Amino acid sequence: MSQFVLYEEDGGFKAATVMTDMDSSLQVETPHGKRSKIKASAVLLRFKLPGAGELMAAAQEVAEAADADFLWEVSGQDEFGFADLARDYFGHEPSAPEAAGILLKLHASPMHFYKKGKGRYKPAPAEALAAAKASVEKKRLQAEQMAGWVNQLVGGQLPEPLAGKLAMLLYRPDRNTLEVKALEEACQQTGLTARQLLEKCGAIPSPHDYHLNAFLFEHFPGGTDFPADLPHEAPGDLPLADAQAFSIDDASTTEIDDAFSLVKRANGTWRLGIHIAVPALGILPESPMDKIGVRRLSTVYMPGNKITMLPEALIQDYTLQEGRVCPALSLYVDFDPATGAVSAAESRAERIEIAANLRHENLDRIFTEEAAQARSVDTAFGTELAELWHFAGGLEAGRMAQGAGTIQAVDYSFRFDGDRIAIVPRVRGNPVDKVVSELMILANSQWAKQLAEADIPAIFRSQQGGKVRMSTNPGKHQGLGVSHYFWATSPLRRYVDLINQRQLLAWLGGTPLPYSANSADLFSIIRDFDVAYDAYNQFQRGMERYWCLRYIAQESMDELTGVVLKENLVRVDGMPLVTRVLGMPEQAPGTRVRLKVGQMDLLERELELQFTAVMPAA
Repeated sequence: MSQFVLYEEDGGFKAATVMTDMDSSLQVETPHGKRSKIKASAVLLRFKLPGAGELMAAAQEVAEAADADFLWEVSGQDEFGFADLARDYFGHEPSAPEAAGILLKLHASPMHFYKKGKGRYKPAPAEALAAAKASVEKKRLQAEQMAGWVNQLVGGQLPEPLAGKLAMLLYRPDRNTLEVKALEEACQQTGLTARQLLEKCGAIPSPHDYHLNAFLFEHFPGGTDFPADLPHEAPGDLPLADAQAFSIDDASTTEIDDAFSLVKRANGTWRLGIHIAVPALGILPESPMDKIGVRRLSTVYMPGNKITMLPEALIQDYTLQEGRVCPALSLYVDFDPATGAVSAAESRAERIEIAANLRHENLDRIFTEEAAQARSVDTAFGTELAELWHFAGGLEAGRMAQGAGTIQAVDYSFRFDGDRIAIVPRVRGNPVDKVVSELMILANSQWAKQLAEADIPAIFRSQQGGKVRMSTNPGKHQGLGVSHYFWATSPLRRYVDLINQRQLLAWLGGTPLPYSANSADLFSIIRDFDVAYDAYNQFQRGMERYWCLRYIAQESMDELTGVVLKENLVRVDGMPLVTRVLGMPEQAPGTRVRLKVGQMDLLERELELQFTAVMPAA
């Protein structure tokens, strides 16, 4: 009669017919005809009936009929062999299927029995078994709960527990949570992305809020409000300047960082004053207010809104508001109106009267190149504006001679009237832009040069080989055509400017420097500012793209025109929208094209555009 064995292999059990039985090994054949050599130590049971092919099926029936809890109760507390337990369980010498069945049951019940060796097990302690059962029950209930959530999601309903964790589900899913597992299962069943499914369930009522909240979740997890009653210092007693200043900003600007004055000297020269708001007088290093600035690092801009770096109370104390006498850090420059040659420059902290806050929206119509050329700008401070335009032209020419690049671009402003959007272009390099940009470059380059020559540490900006970088080492800014450069003219809006302003004030006042050459604070600020500033700019560009799509939908535009930048990348006319046109034949950069508007997805901020024609050259 044939001999059969039950043996363990790769964590499972197999039955086979014995072909050759040696002392330490056996040659066996499985019911499927596969022959192999096994060690004698792997054999758990030798039997003659039933055959190898029938044993496992019969054993499985025995295992299914056995109750693990009852086996645990009758097994005692000591280690045992499976055949011994089978003998006690059945009350007689077990048959091969009975012994094998008990073995399968023991092996399939790891929370009841711990495996201790070949065919040997030990009952789990009572407290461990109770804990394991509780865990199993918990998982069962969780599975039921998750199945219910999946059914609701597939049906287009948002379960209440998921609504309470919407931000996590949308912006940083934790795949260890039941909520995310349910959402993923529902997405698999519906073929939708998580974002699409949640929108279908009404969890994303506003694409605008979705994009804004994604940014806030990442960068302002504690909210955008400032702590109440955040203290800051008064500016102290400063001398009063003998000039009146005016600023030039958008109507929406509340953080007015810079203003200008222009006074005719007795010798025929002009004395230009560039006056910068000086919050460094009110924000001491390591103060609670300073820690707010370190965390935010910059004001965040978006169409129609902003998140300020500093609290409104401090901004109001230091912004250069018209009708007030404001503290300022001033750079004075004497220049010849005929040649533009600069003859003297000095800096000081002082108070200055702000006579007017001029606004782009009004100046752009009046302060034209023709009016400036004729020195006939019909507005408050028109004479000063015209003279500053001529001076700015000389500054620009000087930078160009040093290799500065030219910027031909259009800026866009988004204006809102209720639900309607207007996108207003403003050409870079117009008189208003030229005056402000050239005077800011002048102040930043002059102050950077003065600190560098005095060996005062600061956060400098340089450009070599087209790459702009910030470091504590001064260097040439090739793109601007200046030997030294940093940011110090927007201290209400950028923390780097505030740092440099502190160094300037200490140098001018002969007081100890807040930051030394090897200050770890400077290096960490550079690192953190770069990361935050890039993220804020990316967010601003994303929101501008969103509002461009909203504008296209609002105006029911079915056709757009634009210019090819490279490959299939097109800059759309009339708005700050750069997008790819799939399937467009290869066109040379600069080619003007006509595009048909297709489907739009505001959640993905995607616009389907179809190439229709190349436009004739102008």
